[in-house]
Amino acid sequence: MRVQNPVVRGFYPDPSICSANGKYYLACSSFEYFPGVPLFESDDLLNWKPIGHCLTRKSQVNLYQVPGSGGVFAPTIRFHNGRFYMVTNNNTYQKNFYVYTDDIYSEWSDPVFVDQGGIDPSLYFEGDKVYFISNGTDESDGRGCIFQCEIDIVTGKRLTESRPIWKGSGGRYIESPHMYHFGDWYYLMVAEGGTEYGHMVTYARSKDPYGPFEAYAKNPVLTNRNLGGNENHIQGIGHGDLITTPYGETFMVCLGFRIQSDWMPFHHLGREVFLVPVTWDNDGWFTAGVNGTVESVMDMPLNATAQEINGLYDVSFETLKNEPQRFCHLREYHKECYAFAKNSVTLLGNRFTLNDAETPTFLGVRQSEFDTELTVGLSGNSPEAGITFYLSEEHHYDLAVLCDEKKRTLILRLRIGDAIMVVKEIELPDDAEVTLKVVSDPAQYHFYGVLDGKEILLGSTRTKYLSSEVAGGFTGVVMGMYAVNPEEAEDCKALFMNLCWKQGKNRG
Repeated sequence: MRVQNPVVRGFYPDPSICSANGKYYLACSSFEYFPGVPLFESDDLLNWKPIGHCLTRKSQVNLYQVPGSGGVFAPTIRFHNGRFYMVTNNNTYQKNFYVYTDDIYSEWSDPVFVDQGGIDPSLYFEGDKVYFISNGTDESDGRGCIFQCEIDIVTGKRLTESRPIWKGSGGRYIESPHMYHFGDWYYLMVAEGGTEYGHMVTYARSKDPYGPFEAYAKNPVLTNRNLGGNENHIQGIGHGDLITTPYGETFMVCLGFRIQSDWMPFHHLGREVFLVPVTWDNDGWFTAGVNGTVESVMDMPLNATAQEINGLYDVSFETLKNEPQRFCHLREYHKECYAFAKNSVTLLGNRFTLNDAETPTFLGVRQSEFDTELTVGLSGNSPEAGITFYLSEEHHYDLAVLCDEKKRTLILRLRIGDAIMVVKEIELPDDAEVTLKVVSDPAQYHFYGVLDGKEILLGSTRTKYLSSEVAGGFTGVVMGMYAVNPEEAEDCKALFMNLCWKQGKNRG
């Protein structure tokens, strides 16, 4: 059947996959956002629905003052002997750990830490042995490599010394190791080249989990690094994980990103989840994708009926309440700052602003399509409240209402690195409800205020200044409602009403 990529759209990077009880489960990175490590479920590898998060308590993850693109890096999810395990890394505090659960729809355990460095940790189970795998640097020659040890899965204690087992195919930044056992061979699959335009998936195999590993002669097995122009707007392909279906087919999930256009190589939606078929040859090697590349539309031997393009949304507060897994917060969640009603939410701001690597009152949803239309009514007396298109504390666009004793003002404010400016401001009538509206296309955001049914354009801004190419980092744009309350007065609140959020070219 014909499949449209990505299969999970927007800022859901570093996918890892497992199967259990007739279903497939996917985990992704979350960085500074809370809850941590979003989870998805699918019956067919094609249509994914959010079902929760692995890290939902402060006791599981420390995100205190974590800067943008810090925090929780690439997870690996595995199912073994009736239990799910998710292993990841808090890169800001340089700690590898895992959590587990017997019920994926419920809470996960507190963290079990493992004394092995590196990032992108993975687990491989075989019989009574559990192998812990991550990247690092071989001190003997200073080269990047994959390290492996055996651990006690109950305590996380290392049972063996950590040993380098493969140094990759020659690309920089070897990472994302995953071990598999097919037939007589152990396969070690990694990412190389860095999670930018040189990203790629490579692999090697051995008769022993400690090697020596023989590299696939045609590495990389999957990359879009040589594609450009009209060939493909999908770049950054890498960080793959394999899954085998009950019907015997093998597929790979991987990350990639969509650039704006042929001659605008910028991506601001973040790194997303792509799916490709894997083909085995008679010698036990495999290929992936279409001639080793990922296309936006691909033929795949999937046992599925139809694809629901999950980037096309028509969402209100009421529908989001039924799918709260899509909400995210910056670093922590303070329940007392958010009060939900049927078609509204009231935010109680605190002293932190969007410029702080702290925990502002922030209710966000990931932007997943270039073409977006977002409207929401705003009233109340919060000193500052509005909507933001947010990449990090150093790069965000804010459409906000400022209130003081003298006046209420609608502003469009841009922060692009060290440059902060108010593009335009409009004084509002006392106690007037204003509708905030943002319309976007691949290249620009357009910001409006709507008063008495009249749209007022405050300004248009380029999306590329919220891209990783300009701002750096590993995340994507999150659309957030926020409130700031410097004195933290309990009677200063912002009421957001009648949210309408539509994405995709067919929005209407």
